[in-house]
Order: sequence, then C-alpha cells, then structure tokens
Amino acid sequence: MTATHWLFGDQLGPHFLRPGEEVGQIGPVVMIEARSVFRRRRFHRAKAHLVLSAMRHRAAELGDRVRYVRAETYREGLLQAVGNGPVTVHHPTSHAALRLVSALPQVRVLPARGFLLSHGAFRTWADQGGGGRLRQEDFYHWSRRELDLLMDQGAPAGGTWNHDHANREPPPRGAHGLGVPSPYRPREDAIDEEVRVDLDRWEREEGIAFVGRDGPRCFPADRRQALAALHRFVDQRLAGFGPYEDAMLAADPVMSHSLLSASLNLGLLDPAECVTAAEAAWREGRAPINSVEGFVRQIAGWREYVWHLYWYFGDDYRHSNAMGHHKPIPGWFLELDADAVNARCLATVLAQVRDTGWTHHIPRLMVLGSLALQRGWDPLEVTDWFHRCFVDGYDWVMLPNVIGMSQYADGGRMTTKPYTSGGAYLHRMSDLCTGCAYRPACRTGEHACPYTTGYWAFTQRHRSLLAANHRTSRAVQGLDRLNDLGETLRTDRQWDETAP
Repeated sequence: MTATHWLFGDQLGPHFLRPGEEVGQIGPVVMIEARSVFRRRRFHRAKAHLVLSAMRHRAAELGDRVRYVRAETYREGLLQAVGNGPVTVHHPTSHAALRLVSALPQVRVLPARGFLLSHGAFRTWADQGGGGRLRQEDFYHWSRRELDLLMDQGAPAGGTWNHDHANREPPPRGAHGLGVPSPYRPREDAIDEEVRVDLDRWEREEGIAFVGRDGPRCFPADRRQALAALHRFVDQRLAGFGPYEDAMLAADPVMSHSLLSASLNLGLLDPAECVTAAEAAWREGRAPINSVEGFVRQIAGWREYVWHLYWYFGDDYRHSNAMGHHKPIPGWFLELDADAVNARCLATVLAQVRDTGWTHHIPRLMVLGSLALQRGWDPLEVTDWFHRCFVDGYDWVMLPNVIGMSQYADGGRMTTKPYTSGGAYLHRMSDLCTGCAYRPACRTGEHACPYTTGYWAFTQRHRSLLAANHRTSRAVQGLDRLNDLGETLRTDRQWDETAP
C-alpha cells in the first residue's frame, strides 16, 4: 500500500514533496488543521491568520492530491484521513510534534528538510567540540566550509569570515528611514477572507482567544509570494542591508531587513536558495560583501545553529534558569499594551509587535529581551511569549534564542555573556530616545531611563556571576564607581513597582 505523506503547517514548500533517497515518489498527501493548537496558546491573531492562510493556500495548490482535514486534534485528523494506513512525514520541528508522530505506529519519520545540514553532521561537529560551550562563530566557519558557501579556494570570500565591523553603524543622523525600496507586500485573497471569518467565529463561539491585531496580511502565504519577496530583497534591498542591520528607526521598523523569516519557517522558502541567491548577487557585483555576508550569517550561521542546538540540547533545555529569574510577565506586556507605556523605545517596539507580529532582531534582543532580563521575568514565560506573539516564532526558533541568548538562562552554554544594556546603547543605535519622557544618561529622578537603572540593578543583582566573566567584569567595575548606586537601585525598584 502506498503511504500517505503528512505535511505539517510549517512544511509547505515543494522541497517537502520531492522524492529522495529515504523515500521514492511521494503519493497522496494529508494536511491537518488542528484547532487544539490554538486552544493551547494565545497566539497573535496575525500569526494564526498567516499559518492558516498558508496551509489553505498550499492545499489549494495541491488540489485533488491532498486530503485537507479540519479536526480538533492531529490524532483525530489523521484517523479521519487515513485510518490505520501507512504514513510518512518529514521530521517535525518541535519536540512535542516528534513525540506525537513517533508514538503513532503507522507513521514513518523521514529525515528533516528545510535546513542546510543534517542532525548527524551537526552532532559529529558538536561532539568533537566537547558538547560544552558551542560557539556560533565556530559553527559558522564550519558550516561555510561544509556547504562551500561564500568561499574562495578554501578561504572566506572577501578575505575574512566576519564583516561585523562594517555592519554595526548607527542610523543616519536625522533620518526617518533609509530611503531604500520598500519590501514585498502580498495582496490578500478569498482564502484570507475565509480565514478571517473562521477566526472571528472561533473567538465568538469556541472560546479561542488571540492577542494583537490582524491587519492586512504582511507576509507571504504561498510559494509564489515567497519567491517574489526573496527576489525583491536580493535585487533591490540586499545591497543596503549590512551597514544598518543593528540600527533602529521609529518610523522605519523594516529598514533593509529581508522579512523572509516567516516564509523560511513556514517552509515556503528553502534556506539553500536564499543563501545561493545572495552569494550570486555578490559574485555578479550587485551587492557588497559585507551585506551579503551579514545575510548569509543570519541563515547559515544563526538560523541553522539555533535549529541544531534545539535538538542537541534536548527538551529539558527549556527549563534552564541559571539566573534564578521567576517573576511573572506583567499584564501590560502580555497584552501588548503599547499605549500604556511611557518609555518610547519600548512603546514603539511593543506597538510593532501588536500591529504586525514582527520586529527585527535588535528590538527583539535589546528592547524586549533586555527588559525581561533586567526585570527578572521567568525565562520559560518569556520564551512562550515570543513563540506566541511573533509570526516567525516556533518552539525550535524561540527556545535557544530566548533561553540561551536573550535571557542567558542556560548559564553560558550558547553565548559568552548576557545581552543587556543601559539607555546609552539604545540612544546610540536608534532615534527611539528622541522625545522620550526618560533620558538615557539619567539614573535617578523623574527622567531616569528604566533601561539604565535596570542595567545597573541587574549588574548589582548578579555581580558575582558577571565579575567572573571576562566579557562582563568591566560592568561590575563600573558599578563600583557609581556614587549614587543606592538611589539608582531605589529608582529602579520604584519603576518596577509602578511600570509601565
């Protein structure tokens, strides 16, 4: 009997149906829309819309080849679609989904697709490194060599592995935007209208709740749209990506970023085609090496690294809490209530999340994540928040990114230091301090910046840990030079008690 192939909602590109060594020609297909997924978590409404729209667009493309089932759970949907018949599925992207398919006797799990390197290859590399402090930069060099990506005769193209020195520019002074061509934005269609009607009904009749706003869909929901977004980025926006990739502008949240993460994580794009297109742009003289290397690093360096660490560290990794942070996330943050927030940087970024379910990596790390770290919020709650509230957020994405990098909850297994800063960094790398009620240099008084006081309070709280780390020991030395430390800590406690 020919096996039916099961496509999860993040396996929507053609590379998930191509024959390979592990399986011959793939036959009939099943897709399952399980409402229980949306009952378990309070997702951003725009994310729920995007995922359902993308699944239904893929089903429409496959036509009679697919059985599209709407059920309460995956188990019920699979029973309805194939009974006890044989099923194949490519390795899912979460521990929970892998446990599910592995527990179903008729399901054969095939190797993962949608990534550049195999689990086995990564494990061999990681085990050779001792399985301890696995550094992203070392992985990045190894992956470039393995993939022969941006390499010239065994050496890194452009003469160096890392062009960060050219990619950390603050935004142009006085600019409200970078003046680059706008990103690709899709048009909604009848499928989107159907999804919105269903989401309204779920909220009204089934008690399924969402957070955030569901405006016009901002991200591709099918392969054609995803390719259009990729080509527009590479052809019109990649050249200017590098210098300002770490900068922030209040009126230009997108800047030169690719906006491809949602399409990659839905499986609409293959990472190989993305990095290949970027390398071709450099070799053809259409984009400088620093911009191309920065983009390649995001996919072949960081995205790939996070994917493999998720599986290498195992499911217990999510319970890491080396900093001993247990405070609950406050309600205004959970509700994305940007209008209640006085700090302009936080209000701006929280509004971006509320309205679109997306911000680029620096607001995520240095505005949202830094705040959570300084305030001592429970890292597992913070991980869940990022998972639910971002259109590109999945368990495999957010677990290492939040537990490991943003919240340093693993004690340094993934990164060499906690990532947080005072207001001075935000002032230097953005225009978000302009017009704010707070002043980045103020530690006390009514204008004290909560990121500045929070930074010093965090440093004081964890001074022993930070003093023992060569990358953060200077922060402790700076703490000891503050002649108003006591008042700074009192100011910070007052903000924490009365925030936002």
